[in-house]
Amino acid sequence: MSKREFQTEVSQLLQLIIHSLYSHPEIFLRELVSNSSDALDKLRHLTLTDEAYKALPFNPRIDLELDEEKKTLTISDTGIGMNEEDLTSNLGTIARSGTKNFLSQLSGDAKKDSNLIGQFGVGFYSVFMVADRVEVVSRKAGEEQAWRWVSDGKTGFDIEPAERDVAGTTVVIHFNDEGAQYANSWRLQEIVKKYSNHIAFPIFLTYDKSEWNEAEKKSDKVRTTEQVNAASALWRRPKSELTDEDYKELYKSVSGGWDDPLFWFHTKAEGSLEYTTLFYIPAKAPLDLYNAEYKVGVKLYVKRVFIMDDAKELLPQYLRFVRGIIDSEDLPLNVSREILQQNKVLTTIRTASVKKILSELKNVAANKPEEYLKFIAEYNRPLKEGLYGDYANRETLLELVRFKSTKVEGLTSLADVKSRMKEDQKSIYYITGGAESLLRTSPLLEIYKKKDVEVLILDDDFDEVIFSGVEKYGEIDLKAVNKSSTSEDLKGEDEPDKAEGLKPLIEMLKRTLGDRVKDVRASVRLADSPSCIVSDEEEPSLKMQQMMRAMGQKDLPALKPTLEINPDHEIVKKLLARSDDSVAQDAAWLLFDQALLMEGVTIQDPAAFVQRLNRVLNLSV
Repeated sequence: MSKREFQTEVSQLLQLIIHSLYSHPEIFLRELVSNSSDALDKLRHLTLTDEAYKALPFNPRIDLELDEEKKTLTISDTGIGMNEEDLTSNLGTIARSGTKNFLSQLSGDAKKDSNLIGQFGVGFYSVFMVADRVEVVSRKAGEEQAWRWVSDGKTGFDIEPAERDVAGTTVVIHFNDEGAQYANSWRLQEIVKKYSNHIAFPIFLTYDKSEWNEAEKKSDKVRTTEQVNAASALWRRPKSELTDEDYKELYKSVSGGWDDPLFWFHTKAEGSLEYTTLFYIPAKAPLDLYNAEYKVGVKLYVKRVFIMDDAKELLPQYLRFVRGIIDSEDLPLNVSREILQQNKVLTTIRTASVKKILSELKNVAANKPEEYLKFIAEYNRPLKEGLYGDYANRETLLELVRFKSTKVEGLTSLADVKSRMKEDQKSIYYITGGAESLLRTSPLLEIYKKKDVEVLILDDDFDEVIFSGVEKYGEIDLKAVNKSSTSEDLKGEDEPDKAEGLKPLIEMLKRTLGDRVKDVRASVRLADSPSCIVSDEEEPSLKMQQMMRAMGQKDLPALKPTLEINPDHEIVKKLLARSDDSVAQDAAWLLFDQALLMEGVTIQDPAAFVQRLNRVLNLSV
């Protein structure tokens, strides 16, 4: 037996790997199965391309053999195998990595160093999280001699000649106290299905299975061998080979549900980066869609090996309803959430994936409008969220989002709204600030109805925040009807300016209302109502201010609305003819308070409002 010592630096690296590199000890099985799969991939390639290997038998399989009493797990494969030199220099590459050049790059920051180590492929050494002793017996394809490598992961390793019937590698794990939990057949099957179900080679588990002995009326242990993985990475197969049923079955496996998806998008990218994506749109929105701690629906694989299913970096938050798989050829197997946040490969994949999903949704909208309406019924709101932060895809999202409107039943697109615009119409208009029933009866819509101009009804509570930052659809301005500047669009060139005759009344209203209003002016947007309130362009509406305070923003500055009055309304005309008496002052406050109520804003002093209303009623009855 040849005794080899780890360099001091390598022992330090092992401690870093064991304690910092992986967040879950069960990852060891994923790593070892992945190594076996890689060894099989290499031998398969050689038997197809290298004359020296074409005559070798190739019967690919991975075997797990559990001994619960001894607390050992044996993992063997029929892959390329290793000789003495390979075992010394290449096993996990950790021995070769222990150089001054490598160590000079270590920073002492566990997270950063974990990323660096991952570039050197040290997956094998994760086994020492669960083992106090590991034996590796390997025979390289095309050679007769096998070799045994033994280590406790601390002091060094031993190498000696051994025997193995066929080429491949066998790893014997002697579990430590931490790893004893994995000397369990059910647990091993669970881990394989979770991380390695789609490894392209069959994985067999041999264990003692309990079977009922009817004759002796007792349970006996029977040594059993069963295949425990599906052995097919369905998403890696060409789309032409897959049926709708294939896609639906995988979706149920990925989502953990029973229903079929609405639709799916399957893409294989080749070039500077190689990756496969398969995205599903569920028929129903996930129950936690609007929870802050929503569960991510996209799983990350690297070379068919499951990496994680809870990384929120894979897709932007507004696409959190998407289910599916991203399988990269270029990411390291030990990639962590911290690494994901700054990984250029994943950034490229994410950017391309978002564009692909949105592009496919546009195709569905154009070619399968009925299916798209089902999608919009579930996911219109999260798509709107994307308008707030995803500037790169805002134009596409504006095409995808649907709106309620004063013109049509149901929902409509901005493209259809544009097609219905009047010849002299300057902008597309919308109203925000409350429930749909309240918005549809708002005085702010009166002039638009009179002129037969369409207005979008945006009744989601965050619409004002989102659309205040969306100024255009293509070359067309998007304008809120409750903003003061919008009234300029409504003035006809031949319409007389009625504000001049209202000056005495406007001055009286300003004196009466004082600092409750920013300004009082004649309105061009009212037809049937005597008054309304509007906000300046850069200010939130009073309704939005109310919501923001309710969410805890108590230190908001007190913003004042502008009161607009209708020059053609009988109440305004009568007030203009009155002197500045108590009745006129009551009427002034009532004009202001009713405008607030119509916008869904709570008035400050309900008791004073009722008293004024009763005084005016007393005069009119």
